[in-house]
Amino acid sequence: MLPVAPVRAAEARVPLVGHRDLGAVAAYRSGRPVTAAQLLADAMRVAAALPERGSALNLAADRYRFAVNLLATVLRGHPTLLPPAVTPNLVDAIRAYAPDAYYLADGESERIDLPRVEVPTDGGRAADVSSVPEVEAARVAAIVFTSGSTGEPQPHVKHWGSLVRNVLAEGERLAVGGPGHVILGTVPPQHMFGLESTVLMPLATGAALTAERPYFAAAIDAAAAAHPPVRTMFTTPFHLHNWLENGVTHRLECIVSATAPLTAGLAARAEAEACDRLLEIYGCTETGQLATRRPTQGTAWQPLADIRIHLRDDAAWAQGGHIEEPTRLADHIELEPDGRAFHLAGRTADVVNIAGKRNSLGGLTHQLLAIPGVRDGAFHMPEEREEGVTRLMAFVVAPGLDTATILEALRARMDPVFLPRPIVLVDALPRRATGKLPREALVAIEHQVKGLR
Repeated sequence: MLPVAPVRAAEARVPLVGHRDLGAVAAYRSGRPVTAAQLLADAMRVAAALPERGSALNLAADRYRFAVNLLATVLRGHPTLLPPAVTPNLVDAIRAYAPDAYYLADGESERIDLPRVEVPTDGGRAADVSSVPEVEAARVAAIVFTSGSTGEPQPHVKHWGSLVRNVLAEGERLAVGGPGHVILGTVPPQHMFGLESTVLMPLATGAALTAERPYFAAAIDAAAAAHPPVRTMFTTPFHLHNWLENGVTHRLECIVSATAPLTAGLAARAEAEACDRLLEIYGCTETGQLATRRPTQGTAWQPLADIRIHLRDDAAWAQGGHIEEPTRLADHIELEPDGRAFHLAGRTADVVNIAGKRNSLGGLTHQLLAIPGVRDGAFHMPEEREEGVTRLMAFVVAPGLDTATILEALRARMDPVFLPRPIVLVDALPRRATGKLPREALVAIEHQVKGLR
């Protein structure tokens, strides 16, 4: 594995990939290996086909094509735009922010209201690549947008050097990445977690990324069987739970989860049935990855190398490492006495205050998901509230359970003021491909439920 080294100086240059041997495997497509030389040749060919100026929206579903497009835009000096979705309001926000925006896609079905740039899909000549290109650490490589669910989407600029430093620290902490490691992912590369862990981390450490994004249990099993050890899968609690529920036939060496709370029970079950070790990553759009933990061995989070968390002005701030400026976090954080490890106590915007008592929707949802038989669920603060009364709602996927059973289980886990009324049983929750559940989706369910009354 490559050493973690400072790369933030303006004059520093950073390799495009960490594969020191151009003949090493940098990716797998349908189980077939692709060398680092071929990957770079493909990226150079796409870079030559890009316009002179612009900002790229990379919609490639094939993770290899996404990686090729990403490296091409870095070479060309075009930032990659990464919104959480391509809904019309977010596309409008992108157009307003970057009037030169265009998009790249690997299928004809993907059409949005921006200019489309067609790039070569056939390969470049690997024999023409004699060395790994380097680019300035200060080059803007990506601009990541927040969801905008509580206001206008906010852009966050990511420089190439900081991104590489981040994922090298991730690989070192997790003991993941490097020659001979294969990286699987159930999350799309357009999400910050997917970008960092399933694309940039294997590229920077010299590991091999995989083109496919398995979603269903059978596809995850097939992906595990198709690649040699050492294999690490980056996933979400939602995808992991579905895989376990449908039966695991091929264990992995490591699984890493992020984007949503992971219950201790699910973590223990994963290590018993699906992997040798289960790890979690904590981070956010503003900072990238910040900390890790192994839930079966403790609940505290350990910051990545050189990152420090401190409390100021009734808020938690992160700085150091790959974080270029001290950044305020949206979570309530409780530091341990050593000043390094910490615990999460819910998101600032997630906190509810009922009858003078405080809790977080995330923490309440965590308790809901820990109930045996609950496959998915979420607590929700309604938009429309009764006069003078705050009543939480809960939407639950739990075949075989009734609302009375769920309510009784919740009574044993939380203060009565936070018990949801009503509990609404649903067949499924409208999660995004990352496993995230946007508030606007819960509001839509709320309106539907109230309209049926």
